[in-house]
Amino acid sequence: MARAVDVEVVLFRDGPLAARLREAGVPTTVLAAGARLGSLTRTDGFWPSVRAAADGIPLLVRLAAVLRSRHPDLVVTTTLKSHLAGVMTAPVAGAPLAWHLHDRIAPDYLPGPAVVMLRTLARIPRVVVANSKATAATIPRARRIVVAPPGLAPEQVRGEPRPRPGSGLGDGRDSHPGPVVGMLGRIAATKGQREFLAAAALVRDDFPTARFRIVGSAMFADQDYDQFVDADIVRLGLGDVVSRVAHVADPAVELDGFTVCVHASPVPEPFGQVVVEAMARGVPVVATDAGGIPEILRPPGEAPLGWLVPPGDVAALADAICAVLADPQAAQARVDLAWERARRDFPIERTARSVVAAWSAAAADPISCGRERWLGRAANRLRRPGPR
Repeated sequence: MARAVDVEVVLFRDGPLAARLREAGVPTTVLAAGARLGSLTRTDGFWPSVRAAADGIPLLVRLAAVLRSRHPDLVVTTTLKSHLAGVMTAPVAGAPLAWHLHDRIAPDYLPGPAVVMLRTLARIPRVVVANSKATAATIPRARRIVVAPPGLAPEQVRGEPRPRPGSGLGDGRDSHPGPVVGMLGRIAATKGQREFLAAAALVRDDFPTARFRIVGSAMFADQDYDQFVDADIVRLGLGDVVSRVAHVADPAVELDGFTVCVHASPVPEPFGQVVVEAMARGVPVVATDAGGIPEILRPPGEAPLGWLVPPGDVAALADAICAVLADPQAAQARVDLAWERARRDFPIERTARSVVAAWSAAAADPISCGRERWLGRAANRLRRPGPR
């Protein structure tokens, strides 16, 4: 994007992202959110949200001041909290607003009142960039929607589709002779680690040499769920075949050791980044048939690129894993097609072009630009009474 736009980032919390942005030369400002707002999650109820919103008023005032001082051509928001903040502060800066939507605005993903509010507010942004058609479908009243799936950097795509010796179909990790069935992602109820373990107990009956690997860490308010995952390993008698690895900086290192990559989300996933990452590494994928996943693994007019199962169906999940392990040649045929699609349809350059085009069109709309500049001038007059 650097050739087309100048980006400055405002974050609500300091941390690794801020450090990486600064290392990359991106101007970055941190406006620390209060404890209540910072800890608010998308599943919290009405009153916690109200209290957090009240605590967020000083943050909005500071954010509006920062935006006014920068005179941006466009304000882009990328999280649910920032979408709300942008609706309230972009007009003060006299700038148009764009949402980059990574969450499905649906009752199975968010509380009902939040769905109603966000779907109503989705009419305000000049453009909404959605990470999948499934996500875009949850905000039908948005002014303009552009679908731009997250892309992969060149180093994330293996140079050839077939697994290297020592990993992949039938080989597993070098440390033992059996296949490795892996799951990679944040530890959370919406990701389905417990469903994965329940399926592992069934797969082990047919493939006793199989090993199972869970990669990822709990974030936000998911520490309790992390403890349930540990308890399930003990309860199901899987302690000798399941290994756990915390967050890793480079997912490709783990994916290259998987014989099968499992995506087990019991609720529809907005996109499914790990699915594309596994395809790019030449790893067969078993995933739940909901949200943005079918767009990736079942493209119109093409052969299936993976194995899709109903969300929450443990038996179907286990059957699909067993099907991959039982017929490596058939699995390899799908792997080859999936690798080619990941390389062809999900490069980061393609995503960047789509996003920059959407931003440029939003910033150049003369009618909306005039309205937003008028709102900004009106807000300034309210703040500074007297002749101007």
